[in-house]
Amino acid sequence: MAGRRRASKHGVVVLCLLLASLVACGGRPAADDSAKTDVQRVLDLRAAAVLDRDRAAIARTGAADWWSDLSAVPLASWSYKVTSVHRSGAAATADAELRYQVQGYDSAPVTVGRVLDLSLDASGHWYVVRERPAAKAPQQLWDQGPVTVVRGRHSMVLGVGQSGEKLHSFADLADRAVPAVSDAWGTGWSRHVVVLVPRSLDGMAGLLGSPASSYRGIAAVTTGETGAPAEAPADRIIVNPDAYALLGTLGRQVVLTHETTHVATRAATTAATPLWLSEGYADWVGYRGTGRTPAEAAPELAEAVSARRVPRSLPSDADFGFSGSATGLALSYESGWMACRMIADRWGEAKLDAFYRAVGAHDKRPGAVENALAKTLDTNLRDFTTQWRDYLRDRLGRPSA
Repeated sequence: MAGRRRASKHGVVVLCLLLASLVACGGRPAADDSAKTDVQRVLDLRAAAVLDRDRAAIARTGAADWWSDLSAVPLASWSYKVTSVHRSGAAATADAELRYQVQGYDSAPVTVGRVLDLSLDASGHWYVVRERPAAKAPQQLWDQGPVTVVRGRHSMVLGVGQSGEKLHSFADLADRAVPAVSDAWGTGWSRHVVVLVPRSLDGMAGLLGSPASSYRGIAAVTTGETGAPAEAPADRIIVNPDAYALLGTLGRQVVLTHETTHVATRAATTAATPLWLSEGYADWVGYRGTGRTPAEAAPELAEAVSARRVPRSLPSDADFGFSGSATGLALSYESGWMACRMIADRWGEAKLDAFYRAVGAHDKRPGAVENALAKTLDTNLRDFTTQWRDYLRDRLGRPSA
């Protein structure tokens, strides 16, 4: 016991010496901590002003021009968490996490990285000069200009540089898609969607934080956290207006229904789910009830089967890369769709849904499809693949290879 008391005294001495060293040599960290606290205080005031929709109060914390771009967006929450401050005299750059919710649609805050440039005013208070996305972080729609908001029965459409008429057309598509998806998948999801319509392909790429070349020819994508719980936030259908304009009426509806399916199935879609299943199922729901035949909906695959080039296996995840050829990508989507269509035809729609959920419930990718095939369809991957290849020949009306 005495030894322990002596050790404790020595520890106190060492700690005191360490603290003294920090006081003597650590003036800068203390100043940085003070700046971080001061900046956080300013951003807290700024966030409160945003929620109060008080432009004058926003202006008291710094630049307020961007408020006109954001002001139409209905917000349930808005807050900043400063993670670091880099100060150089009367100027500073703050790294922060912005957390916000779209009112009525996000069940929890979306978190995005932001960078804020700040300056000290004559009274020694920090004010915001500019706010922008963090490096490698995606833009938010209001970073691209004034946001216009259109509400549907089951949707909210936010656009930049688009007419109200155009945004209403997307709301109509989404409002038809939501009931169609619920009819196929069930009602155990939010049953509403947020659609973002930027000005152009470049705007879409900015919202995704990726090069525009990655999405050229892609009409829309859905963002969200794969495998997140059902109440997780941040599902967004992001439209490529350039590619969308090239689609006919049916094509536009199929795309919105496809993307809405991703919103509905996200909680059941995990790292164990292969893309041929998640994309194939979304296409199956998209085409369900349209009357489109396999040859009409899968022209690239029909041509391949006609040329006796029946795929030997289901497509891999790599086959769905946007950087590949348009024909190869179409073949992958069409192959996945036909696999899901076959399950619905031969085992029934309820079995298709059960299979999808069973794959996603597996704890890892290896064995997920195989176990789900055995559990829900009483088959194995080899026999399933053989049946699928025969189904392609049969439904596409081509002779056996």
